[in-house]
Amino acid sequence: MRRPYLFLFIVLYLVIYPAHVWSGHKVKSPCKIRYPSDSGIEWECRRIKKGERIENLFGDRWIDIVRFNRIDRRHAVPGVSIKVPKRLKDIENFSPMPHYYEPARDEAKFILIDLSEQFLGAYEYGRLVFSTPVASGEKGNETPVGDFRVTAYNSRHRSSLYFIEKTNIPYPMHYGLRFHISKDGVAYWIHGRDVPGYPASHGCVGLYDEEMQKRYYKYPAEPKLQDSKRLFEWVLYPVKDDGRFHTIKDGPRVKIIGHAP
Repeated sequence: MRRPYLFLFIVLYLVIYPAHVWSGHKVKSPCKIRYPSDSGIEWECRRIKKGERIENLFGDRWIDIVRFNRIDRRHAVPGVSIKVPKRLKDIENFSPMPHYYEPARDEAKFILIDLSEQFLGAYEYGRLVFSTPVASGEKGNETPVGDFRVTAYNSRHRSSLYFIEKTNIPYPMHYGLRFHISKDGVAYWIHGRDVPGYPASHGCVGLYDEEMQKRYYKYPAEPKLQDSKRLFEWVLYPVKDDGRFHTIKDGPRVKIIGHAP
């Protein structure tokens, strides 16, 4: 193949398969992950084909689909197989978190994270006010379980150890809420990150942050999933963020249960 044609081929390939599909890791299928809540919903595995996008396949129900699969749009690309309910109404406003959580009945703000479900619930006096999928620690870098508390926040936090793939840019951990520091001095945060459909972090708890993905990966063009920002603002309210690191006294309790699949 001559060089001009080779160059044209590469350009066309990147148009058809944008940069967000390129990764140093083999893409895993959400279909291979089993959650306790799966037993209550009939679903089948469907492979996303060339030229297909979640929004085009499911219209205004695409958010329910990505929540059910615990995946973001940057990872729901051709070649990936996802769970598709036989009846889309079964996952309308999908959440496996309990609508009422008794241990939180006396807490103005309480965060429950179920690793078995890969989901987080935000509670006010025991009642669920919103929930979101998460990406917890991968095997070998498990997220700690137990009772914790938010002790610090930083809306523009960045990793001091890890970088965006194939760059020297520290990995963004925007809308960060620190909930634990290990005996070895390792800090664990709830923060925005990629949500690929399976546990993938180094121990932190990641939430949707399409605002960050657009900035660093140029995808999606119109960010809509901003659960990390929503949780961050809910925790801080009525305090306004100034973009700096701050410690918190008596921050919301955080309870982490279960085992990652």
